[in-house]
Amino acid sequence: MFDLDRWQEIFSSIRSNVLRTVLSGFTVALGLFIFIVLFGIGQGLQNAFSEGFAGDAKNLITIYTGKTTLAYKGLQSDRSVSMNNDDYDFLVNTDKEKVGAASPRYATNLMVKYGKESGLYQVHGAEPGEQVIENRNLVEGRYINSFDLARKQNVAVIGRMVQRDLIKNGGSIGKELDINGTMFKVVGVFSDDGGDRDERHITVPITTLQQMKKGSDTVNTVYIAYNDKLLNPQDAIKYGDELRDKLKARKSVSPDDENGVRVWNNAKNMNDTFVFMAVLTAIVGFIGLGTLLAGIIGISNIMVYIVKERTKEIGVRKAIGAKPAGIVALIVQESVVITVISGFVGIGVGVLTLSLIGDSLEEFFIKNPSVGWGSIFMAFIALVFSGLIAGFVPAYRASRIKPIEALRTE
Repeated sequence: MFDLDRWQEIFSSIRSNVLRTVLSGFTVALGLFIFIVLFGIGQGLQNAFSEGFAGDAKNLITIYTGKTTLAYKGLQSDRSVSMNNDDYDFLVNTDKEKVGAASPRYATNLMVKYGKESGLYQVHGAEPGEQVIENRNLVEGRYINSFDLARKQNVAVIGRMVQRDLIKNGGSIGKELDINGTMFKVVGVFSDDGGDRDERHITVPITTLQQMKKGSDTVNTVYIAYNDKLLNPQDAIKYGDELRDKLKARKSVSPDDENGVRVWNNAKNMNDTFVFMAVLTAIVGFIGLGTLLAGIIGISNIMVYIVKERTKEIGVRKAIGAKPAGIVALIVQESVVITVISGFVGIGVGVLTLSLIGDSLEEFFIKNPSVGWGSIFMAFIALVFSGLIAGFVPAYRASRIKPIEALRTE
């Protein structure tokens, strides 16, 4: 392995047979390149699908109402169904142990002013559980709490974009916003993985906002993050259906009416996504492994050709006293060197290609395509090992040929 003469002989052989070397190395480099790009794009698809669920809690069940489409219990169709605080309490307490976090929401668009700045923003009346529901991270201060709800405090938590648009410079905590003619003190600033749009929202205690709306107890939406330590996705789907059916019965909506009470269950969406991603991963894996296998076969075929081409050379070596083990070692080592160098080239070009692609394919639902170094290393080792075997088998056969037979080979 550390024989200097052998290394000099290997590099001399490579320099003397550039075309042969390029042909044998091209298959390795191309195999790794296709493997890396293919798996990177597959990972980009997974990233795009995962980001689709990043804005809100992954274990979220959203319940909202609309207009009925069927007459039921003497009530006409096209009837508006609405929820209130009692409905929220009913839904949360139906199976309380299954609830991880929850919040009602009353949402409305209101004019918000600070100094000379103003704008129309979506204001949410909610409970503290909204922070978990929306995956919000506090940048400054705190979120609304139970004390704010009980006292109907005029406090607000604002998104980062609201802070930038209205307050601009300096700290926001303690500043007062004019929301539809009522002054609210800012107690917190949040960021949201959902992006700028979600960061242009303002949250206040739902009790305060309902009071501003002439004492209404209306709730637009109920959010329940189910206890994912207790419920698996299938159980969560069943739980969401039970909540829908119980609310329909409570609001006198036909069980067959799909519009009066609606449920959006992330467990079902995630389950469908997991199935899709499993199929996608299997397809990408099959194609990727097929590419590696094609590379391995290519190396084997080329090495057989190379050894056959060097049969006369092997005969000369044996005639002047070279041992079969030395001949095999020389050819195998040359094969491994070519495979390693070509492998590094394939890895470099593949990683560079993914880097250049970046986020340019987001419109095709491919975001930040990349491949873990562990996968690259395993593919690289597989090809190097196959290069070793591909060189060893024909070299071993050739080393057993008698010198006189080798010298007669055309």
